[in-house]
Amino acid sequence: MNISVAASPTAARQSSPWVVLIVFLFIYIFNYADRYLISGLVDPIKAEFGVGDQFMGLLMGPAFAVLYTTIGIPIARLADRSSRIAIICIGCLIWSLFTGLSGFATGPWTLALARVGVGVGEAAFVAPAYSILSDYFRPEKRGMAFAVLGLAVYFGQITGYAVGPRIADAHDWRMAFFVMAVPGILLSGIAWLLVREPTRKQILTVANQIPLLPLTKKLIRSSAFVLMMIAMGLGTLSGVSFGFWGPALFTRLYDVPLAEASSTFGLYFGSAGLIGMLLFGAFADKAAKGGLERPLKMAAGALLAASVCIMLVTWSDSLAMAKLFAIPSGLLGGGWSIGIMASLQYLLPDRFRATGTALFIMVTTFLGFVVGPWATGALSQYFGDGDLSLRWALTIIIPTGMVAAVLAWLGARYLESDRAILADPDAA
Repeated sequence: MNISVAASPTAARQSSPWVVLIVFLFIYIFNYADRYLISGLVDPIKAEFGVGDQFMGLLMGPAFAVLYTTIGIPIARLADRSSRIAIICIGCLIWSLFTGLSGFATGPWTLALARVGVGVGEAAFVAPAYSILSDYFRPEKRGMAFAVLGLAVYFGQITGYAVGPRIADAHDWRMAFFVMAVPGILLSGIAWLLVREPTRKQILTVANQIPLLPLTKKLIRSSAFVLMMIAMGLGTLSGVSFGFWGPALFTRLYDVPLAEASSTFGLYFGSAGLIGMLLFGAFADKAAKGGLERPLKMAAGALLAASVCIMLVTWSDSLAMAKLFAIPSGLLGGGWSIGIMASLQYLLPDRFRATGTALFIMVTTFLGFVVGPWATGALSQYFGDGDLSLRWALTIIIPTGMVAAVLAWLGARYLESDRAILADPDAA
C-alpha cells in the first residue's frame, strides 16, 4: 500500500457512502472488541501472573493508550494530505497482529508491550475514519452516520465481553487473543478493496499544511473546541472506567462466574447502548435542523442522566437491580458522544479536520483510557483490593460525567462563532 503525499486527493469514482460506513463499522467493532477483550479476562490473567487490580488497570489503560494518544497526531497529519484509507488498512492489520501476539505473553510486562502495539495500530483509525465519513455525508446526515459507526463501541464491547471469557473457559485466556486477531486481519484487506478515497475540497501538501504548533494554538483559543474536548474526556473517563471494570464489579458483588458476569453486563448495558446510539443519532439529526448546536446540548443532558443511572448500578443491592438500572444507563450513555463528535466535525474546516480530530482525541483518550481504568484499579487496590473496593473506586470516578455534562452545555454557546473563526484562513 503506497501512501504518497498527494495520494488520492480526487478519485475517478467513489464508493457508496453506506458501503464505506458498514466496512468502517465492522473494523471499528473489532477495534473495540480487541480493546475490551482484556476486561473479560481480568481474573485468569491476575491468577497466572500474580498481579493486582492496579496492574490490570495499567494493561487496560496506559499500556494501550499512551502511544495511542501520541502517535495519533502524526498519523492524522499524514491523513490530512494523503490516503486515509491506506492508513486505516495498515493500522487495522497492525493492531490485529498485536492482539494475536498478546496470546504469546510470557509475563505481565510482555503482555503490556503487546497492548502498546494494539494501541499504535488502533490510533490509525478514528481520525481518518471520521474525516472520510465527513466527506461522504453532508452535515445534516452525519449524526446518523456517526451513530451507526458508534454502534461499534457496544458491538465491540459485547463481543469482547462474551467471546473472551467463553474461549478462556473452553481453552485458556491466550486462545481468546488468537481468535480475536483473525477478523481484523481479514477486514484490512476488505477495506482496501471496497473503500475509495473520497474527493477532497482542498488538496494539501506538506508545503501548504498549517504547521502543528500554530494549529494547536489556534484550536486552544477556540472555547467550543476546548470545552467539548474536556467534556468528551471526562465523559469518556467515567464511561470507559465503568465499561472496563463493570464485569469484574458484577463478579465480586454478586458472586457470579466471570463468563456469566461479562455476558450479563454486555447484554443489558451493551445492548441498551446500541439502541441508545441509534436513537440519539436520529434525534440529533432532527434536532440539528433547528440549530446545529442542539445535538451538543442533547449530549450534555444525556451525560448527566447517564452518570446518575450508572451510579445506581454501582450501588445496587442485587444483580436484578443492577440489570434494571443498566438498561437506562446504556440508553442514555449510548449516544452522547455522537452529539459531541458531530459538533466537532461541524466546527473544524476540511483543511485540518483530521489533525484537529486527532488533537481532540489525544486529550479525550488520555483522560478516558489512560487515567480512567488505571485510576479505578489504583483506587480499588487502595481501598483493599476486595469485593467492595471496586464499588468505592467507581463511586469516585463516575461523577466526572456530571462535570462533563456542564462543560458540553457551555460549549454549545460558542459553536457557531468559533466555526466562523476557524474557517477563516487569515484568522490568528
